[in-house]
Amino acid sequence: MKTFDIPIIYRSPLISAIKAKRKLQDRMKKDFTPTMLDFGPVQIMLPRHFGFCYGVENAIEIAFRTVEENPGKRIFLLSEMIHNPHVNKDLRERGVRFIMDTSGKQLLPWEEITPDDIVIIPAFGTTKEIESHLKEIGIETDHYNATCPFVERVWNKAASIADKDYTVIIHGKPGHEETRATFSHSGMHCPTVIVRNMQEAQKLADFISGNSPAEEFYEIFAGQYSQGFDVKKDLEKVGVVNQTTMLAYETQAIADFFKKVMEEKYGMNGNAPEHFADTKDTLCYATNDNQNSILEILNEKADLAIVIGGYNSSNTSHLVELCEQKFNTYFISSEEKLLSQDEILHWNFLEKNEVISSDYLPDKEPLRIIVTSGASCPDALVENVIRKLLVFYGLDDKIEDMIALYSC
Repeated sequence: MKTFDIPIIYRSPLISAIKAKRKLQDRMKKDFTPTMLDFGPVQIMLPRHFGFCYGVENAIEIAFRTVEENPGKRIFLLSEMIHNPHVNKDLRERGVRFIMDTSGKQLLPWEEITPDDIVIIPAFGTTKEIESHLKEIGIETDHYNATCPFVERVWNKAASIADKDYTVIIHGKPGHEETRATFSHSGMHCPTVIVRNMQEAQKLADFISGNSPAEEFYEIFAGQYSQGFDVKKDLEKVGVVNQTTMLAYETQAIADFFKKVMEEKYGMNGNAPEHFADTKDTLCYATNDNQNSILEILNEKADLAIVIGGYNSSNTSHLVELCEQKFNTYFISSEEKLLSQDEILHWNFLEKNEVISSDYLPDKEPLRIIVTSGASCPDALVENVIRKLLVFYGLDDKIEDMIALYSC
């Protein structure tokens, strides 16, 4: 697989050494057991896979190369390059300006953009409407397009099943940049509808089976269906694709559910295969690997879990959800949130804000801590968190020995 030129500020000697050794030992990525860093009184457990994925590294390389190769030119990003505040802050400090926020709200007027400017499309991609608008302005979009190749693969799959008259069901969050982009691209080819979760999938199935009045569809799925969607005829043939950062097993469960719905309606041995498209190949490998690594770590014993990433990062939030199934889990954006050995400032999903928790580190020895990160989190932040935890216990001098051990 291609390697990328990532700024050194995002790299970690410790994490790089660990990942390189695990890759050498397990080239086929079949071993999902975690890595245990034993510092004596404190043990750090790292999942087999975590951190930057292919699409994120690709986007970062494009963004920083664009800045380096175009001194003096005005450079804009459609929205956040990735959902990590540190990366976006670094780009702002290099003069990159953001046209929209993550929800699509305009931060800069389109009138400010000229044909002489550079506009980078972020990893999530963008809508067909925005692409067209940029071209009308005179902006070259292809050369500075950092859309993740795995997102584009979802678009291509949607287009291919659209050619066979299937309706596309997107498993995703309607307000997320990637889902908005996928919805736009798919909607150009065929009827498209978004379901957030299995509950909405079940509601949609009621319209397929005729158990719910057709007119209720437009209220229940308001803002989640493409223009001209006809619930009476556009749900006869369906295929499921996803926002690549969703829980992979949930996407698969939703796809299996709709397949069963079609079998029940059209007959197991009859026309059911003609009414459901197999779209398993749209699941992102990195999302699968990161989530499967956490599922594996749930079999281990630990005292708590710390998940690092941007608070608006979808893939990171799902790692938090998985860890919370078994462990006291704290979602932080950097080592600065480890206020002390007694207090941590972390993200609360329910209240949508940061809260301080006390006594988060149990008084025991050895203390076993799971540390992981989302696909948009630099490895340097993971090492910084580990280092700060070790400082609390007077063990920070041990980390160089650990780097040497994994560099052998």
